[in-house]
Amino acid sequence: MVLNMGPLLRGEITRMEIEYDLVPDAVFDVTFPENAHVKGYVTDDAGYMRLYLQATLPYRGTCARCLDEVTGEFVLDFERTVAPEGSITEEKLAVMDDAYVMIRDGKLDVDEPLREELLMCFPMRLLCQEDCEGLCDRCGKPKRQGDCECAKKEIDPRLAILQKWVDKQEKE
Repeated sequence: MVLNMGPLLRGEITRMEIEYDLVPDAVFDVTFPENAHVKGYVTDDAGYMRLYLQATLPYRGTCARCLDEVTGEFVLDFERTVAPEGSITEEKLAVMDDAYVMIRDGKLDVDEPLREELLMCFPMRLLCQEDCEGLCDRCGKPKRQGDCECAKKEIDPRLAILQKWVDKQEKE
């Protein structure tokens, strides 16, 4: 969304409300059934301008441990200082890029920095539960469904001959 910052810059208002839907960028192996709902405001306090946004993004993906479907809502709080073009040097802006959004030609584009922040903060791995135990290494059965018939202790194949010897000694 591109905001016309003229009324704020001229001092006609001190607060501008923002509410819109943002189409999110694609994330590997995650789908977004709806657009991100963005709500917030820009304030001007004697020339010091701040942008406050909250983006709510529903998602659907796969648990990284058990491969079950995971659905949820990712909520991001986004806050930046708003600066008119020319008030900050390009060198300082390059170093402090994540602290400022710039007004260019009287307009403020909030989509690009918000999309970047959504991509940076979105979880890299989705989990159905924090304590998800995943799948059995041998048969692939989800561990939360209970024990499977797989052996719990596996003998190193290089030492299997010794296990046979131990078993034979125990029988005698």
